[in-house]
Amino acid sequence: MAAYRRRTKGELAQRVARDIHEGAYVNLGIGMPTLVANHLPRGLEVVLHSENGILGMGPAPAVGEEDYDLINAGKQPVTMLAGGAYFHHADSFAMMRGGHLDICVLGAFQVSATGDLANWHTGEKDAIPAVGGAMDLAVGAKQTWVMMDLLTKKGESKLVERCSYPLTAIGCVKRVYGDLATLECTPQGLKLVDMVDGLSRLELQELLRLPVT
Repeated sequence: MAAYRRRTKGELAQRVARDIHEGAYVNLGIGMPTLVANHLPRGLEVVLHSENGILGMGPAPAVGEEDYDLINAGKQPVTMLAGGAYFHHADSFAMMRGGHLDICVLGAFQVSATGDLANWHTGEKDAIPAVGGAMDLAVGAKQTWVMMDLLTKKGESKLVERCSYPLTAIGCVKRVYGDLATLECTPQGLKLVDMVDGLSRLELQELLRLPVT
């Protein structure tokens, strides 16, 4: 296998940010997706939403300037852009369920080749379920993107033919942004968008144990 370098979390966030279009209303999920806010191109008008009741978030605050009364759904301090607003989380969920978000970017435990999402529970006996707004976002946003490492720490693929973990939503994921490649989920399976230098399509298929067209 040829030498290749995985995308760092920052590079992955930058890759996701590059595909967000002008004027989009976007929810960034807990964890790695929150990094996308720090990589949106300057001058691009994108309105960031958080399900705890914020619209118009900016990048993370500078060290020492955090305001812990102003946090995202992951309890991380955030900034607000001019024109931003905060409101009751019931109104926030109405935005999500009402189809007012163009894109949501979520983490995942598993994604099927056809776009089924499992990101709230591993099914393990001692695992703590974490539904949050994931189900509402997955079916309410016009596009659901997943941002994750493509392999587990044991080297098993998180992209699977069929999810073995409890599902969040069926057929909702349009794109998977991974540390090795960007892929589209289609009814016919995975379609390659791009991948890191030094990795071939055949090698990627061997790692994922799935066909990639």
